[in-house]
Amino acid sequence: MGVSVSNWRLARTVSLLGQLGVVSGTAMDTILVRRLQDGDPAGRVRRALSAFPFQHWVKPVLEKYFQPEGRRGQPYKRVPMPSRLGDTASQIMHVLGGYVEVFLAKEGHGGLVGINLLTKLQIPTLGTLYGAMLAGVDYVLMGAGIPREIPEALDKLSAGETASLKLDVTGWTGADAPRLHFNPQEIAGQAQALKRPHFLPIIASNSLATLLARKVTGTIQGFVIEGPTAGGHNAPPRGAPVFDERGQPVYGERDVVDLEQIKALGLPFWLAGGTGSPEALESAINQGAAGIQVGTLFAYSQESGFEAGLKERVLEQAARGEVRVFTDPKASPTGFPFKVAEVEGTLSQPEVYRRRTRVCDLGYLREPYQVADGKIGFRCASEPIEQYLAKGGDLANTEGRKCLCNALLAAVGQGQVQKNGDPELPLVTSGDDLERIGRFVARFGTRYSARDVVAYLLGEKAFPQTKTQLVAGG
Repeated sequence: MGVSVSNWRLARTVSLLGQLGVVSGTAMDTILVRRLQDGDPAGRVRRALSAFPFQHWVKPVLEKYFQPEGRRGQPYKRVPMPSRLGDTASQIMHVLGGYVEVFLAKEGHGGLVGINLLTKLQIPTLGTLYGAMLAGVDYVLMGAGIPREIPEALDKLSAGETASLKLDVTGWTGADAPRLHFNPQEIAGQAQALKRPHFLPIIASNSLATLLARKVTGTIQGFVIEGPTAGGHNAPPRGAPVFDERGQPVYGERDVVDLEQIKALGLPFWLAGGTGSPEALESAINQGAAGIQVGTLFAYSQESGFEAGLKERVLEQAARGEVRVFTDPKASPTGFPFKVAEVEGTLSQPEVYRRRTRVCDLGYLREPYQVADGKIGFRCASEPIEQYLAKGGDLANTEGRKCLCNALLAAVGQGQVQKNGDPELPLVTSGDDLERIGRFVARFGTRYSARDVVAYLLGEKAFPQTKTQLVAGG
């Protein structure tokens, strides 16, 4: 539910119902400036920015990006892609993006709110975390990689100290790996103590759970155990790759997490992937879980960030039993399998994908690599092929790769108009539960609310007194 599908509206609604509402922390700088350029008609973004504790950072952002009358068909101004590590201008945009989303999700109530980030997206991580912490975020969730340095980073940020993360650089030959550094005092002007949020890594193996529970600096407070039926990025299958007749990676017994081993670690856990039903919640509780994380049902609720017309189209197709989800081993530039809903008019259709002119103008999934002079460059398997090859990339890595950055922004109504006049088209990611959502839609209709989802999952119990069992979004 990344790139604003799990937005502040959805997280706030779920939080008010006594559960853990989770906002996406992906591309929050771009989400922020595009909302401003679309006129911020209700003034909510500007209200959140007015509460930011260090106002001297806010004024230049409003001056550059806020357009009271909206864009009127013009392309979005882009946030510059960082060309060097530790760029303060980029860091403050990540801080403001994380702050605004969490501030709006938590505004006016005392419920729990979390933020979900992708470990693979390294450069925005520390700034986004700090912005979320300034707004009082309660939980941090991270998957799509091994977030082993995050617990210590949260400790450092909460104490107002400089935090750092190792940057994964392909081909790095130096003695010491490059690191990303974030000094809160460069933003706040002085050391400032903040609440340290709970950390829930998203894992898909017992070995990773053990590593994170026992061998990291800092502490974790539990796990989200995600199976391969979940939407977005999936962990690759263990062992030699095997594919089914549709070309999807095949998962086997080695990919099943042993919950008895998880319970032995003594930390709470939530199950994710194919859990969007009361029966799945009951099964999870019976297996010792604290609850479930649910994405697909909430993703198509009225409160989610999916563009309204696209949302309704997907649900109508699903209600007829005509939607299929494909675990695409090639779509993501990261190399991780990526769930794609096959929807007419989106990049899931080969002919639509082939018509798109390749461009990389957002760069969240770029791969850092060492260039000949020892410096760090950036490349993306979804950028123009000749550019990728000139940077030392392998031609085989470009096959079938899609620009998730632009496509997922288009799916939430923030699609760019490129220089050649072409509008960016969406790509829809959903868990396998989308193929089974017809029963739910038959009961609640295509314009259902997040409240309907919570009522369905909890057996329509009274909300405010309900124990927190659901993690919604991510």
